[in-house]
Amino acid sequence: MAQDFHDQEEIENFKYFWRRYGRWGFYLLLAAAAAYLGWVIYQGRLQDQRDAASRVFDTFVAEAQADKETEAKKQLIVLQQEYGNTLVAAQATLMMAGTAFDQGKYEEAAQHLKWVQGKHKDGLIRALATQRLAVVYLQEQKYDEALKTLDEKTDAEFQPLFLETRGDILSAQGKNDEAAGVYEEALKLLPEDAPQRQLLQFKAGQ
Repeated sequence: MAQDFHDQEEIENFKYFWRRYGRWGFYLLLAAAAAYLGWVIYQGRLQDQRDAASRVFDTFVAEAQADKETEAKKQLIVLQQEYGNTLVAAQATLMMAGTAFDQGKYEEAAQHLKWVQGKHKDGLIRALATQRLAVVYLQEQKYDEALKTLDEKTDAEFQPLFLETRGDILSAQGKNDEAAGVYEEALKLLPEDAPQRQLLQFKAGQ
């Protein structure tokens, strides 16, 4: 009898809970389900976007390797305009900047690198774009702009690269003592087994 009373009390408590909160709990469940479904759809769209961007990138690489620069640039524009936030868009733009630099088209190279800087926040991508932009300015003998470019904050792992480039700029200006000091600073930050240590030691005059 006591058990029946307890069971009935449980039922009444549940009815009370449902009358007071049940609808809202149900709506919360619906909202959570909708949010999860939206997340799944969003992730699917992201994957579709990445797959589509990869196909355009493959075409870009094929055109670039075939020395079809005009066609490669068309694919680059598609990547930048339609898939600008993807890694392959940054990679293709960095590659095109390298091609322009090798051809002596420094202004074009700088434009590509600035696009990457403005579009991407990833530490590695930004470090590469920033360092290469500084090298472009160095090649143009725009030393002040090159040094200013390297003032951008970067992750600790990329500091030696920035310092080495800063040393190269100072050396090009004939400031050999300052350059040597910067190279030595870069050496202090490099691991002992880093492959670029030997070159940096040579630059520092060690």
